[in-house]
Formats: sequence, C-alpha cells, structure tokens
Amino acid sequence: MTGKADGTGQLLAVSDLHIGYSENRALVERMAPATDDDWLLVAGDVAETVADIRWALKTLTSSFRKVIWAPGNHELWTHPRDAVTLRGVARYEHLVELCRELGVTTPEDPYPVWDGPGGPVAVAPLFLLYDYSFLPAGCATKDEGLAYAHGTGVVCSDEYLLHPDPYPSREAWCAARVAETERRLTALPAGLPTVLVNHYPLHRHPTDVLWYPEFAMWCGTRRTADWHRRFRVTAMVYGHLHIPRTTWHEGVRFEEVSVGYPREWRRRPEPPGRLRRILPPEVQAR
Repeated sequence: MTGKADGTGQLLAVSDLHIGYSENRALVERMAPATDDDWLLVAGDVAETVADIRWALKTLTSSFRKVIWAPGNHELWTHPRDAVTLRGVARYEHLVELCRELGVTTPEDPYPVWDGPGGPVAVAPLFLLYDYSFLPAGCATKDEGLAYAHGTGVVCSDEYLLHPDPYPSREAWCAARVAETERRLTALPAGLPTVLVNHYPLHRHPTDVLWYPEFAMWCGTRRTADWHRRFRVTAMVYGHLHIPRTTWHEGVRFEEVSVGYPREWRRRPEPPGRLRRILPPEVQAR
C-alpha cells in the first residue's frame, strides 16, 4: 500500500459528474480542496467519452493532493460519440492506463492508506459491476426481471452500450471482478479499517427508495452483501442512484455522493457539486 496523508486534510468524495452537460462541467472547474492535504474519491460516471474523462480527471488532479477513481457504467459504455471504440475489458484497461498517466489511483493499483484525521484506513477503489441479483419483487430469474423491466419501459442503457467482451455476459464479468477484489481485500492487514469506494452500493438497501424499483437490477450484486462487516468498513462510498444521502446499515455508514444531471440537482436546496466529507466524518456514528 502506498500514499499517506498527514496534518489537517480531509477525505472528500463525489460521483456521477456527467460532464457531458455544460453545467456539470462548470461544477468540476470550480471544485477545490479546503486544504493542501485533501484527497478526492471519484466514484464513477465521470463521462461517456475518453476525452471528457481525461479532461475531468486532469482538472481534479491539478487541485487535489490525490485523486482516487472507481469506474461507473457510463465510463464503460462504447458510445457512438466516442472516438475510442474499445469494448469491455479492453476499454476498462485503456481507462486504467489513462489514469496512471495522470497519477490517478485505480482499482488495479495498491490501496493507499489515509493517515489524516479519522485514519488510518485503507482506501480501496473497487470495480465490481452487477449481476442482476437485485431482482424486482415476484421475479426469480434475470430473464423474468428483464421481461418485467421491458414491460415497464425502465431499461438501463447498459443493455445496449456496456459490452462484457471477452466475458460471455456482464454477470460473468461481475463474478470475476468480485472474486479478485475479495482476494485483495482479504489480504489487507488484520484490523486495518477500510473506506470502500464503488460505483454501486455494496448492499441493496439504498435502492429501496428508487422511483422505479426494477432499476435495482443494474445497481449491484448480492455477492457483496456482507462486505461492510467482513472488511471493517468505516464508510462505504458509492454513486449511480443520483440520490445523495447518508444511510446506515448494521452500524456502517453508506454515503451516496452523486452530483447527477442538472435537471436533478436544480431541484435540491443545497448548492450543486458539493464534495461530501468522508473523513473526518460529517455525521456521528450510529
């Protein structure tokens, strides 16, 4: 593990920047640390094109001491607007190399240790995907769940743009990612707390408030349901749902740190683009 923070720094987090929207791009331009020691966790969905992802991460690395990135589904899309036509694992590996060029920590790198206020904790960016195990009520299989979703008209664009090559399916890719990540987390020093950063929540409970419950199929996997206990999680940081809030499950803090689309954040009373402080915590433990 490499990378340590000292002094009065903060561990900050954000996700779902979606800088294809000019309003969101302007928010990124204004994002700034409060101290020279601040780290920023970016929990996916920066943008759909490699050029936009590069711009956003380069902009953030120019301001924050360390930037740590976990991919969202939008980064993994092979979008018709993108000049980079790579699919699946090849696209992900291309983004990892881009991040390394910029000095951004990825799920493929050693987990850095935050030694600032609230530490020490291992900060682990994760790439896990989903496996359709968050099924709608009354559905017993993926096929039943997808049929139900198509019937309601609520179908994630991943079905058309996120390719699992060379894996036969997204759930097979998910299974491989979960197994490798579980191995790495298990190898952490015994007793070292963690902050886990993933685009999707590690437990299903944050999806209970979705307006369209069937969308939960594209929001995680039951394989990680006990990770907040197994891996001594101080905070679980995620995005994807566009419902920024703090929830607690079995005494563990889950932080949804999405910016979301302009049409969403304009309806909220707080200023858009606020970075969520993960450590030291903004809220007291429960």
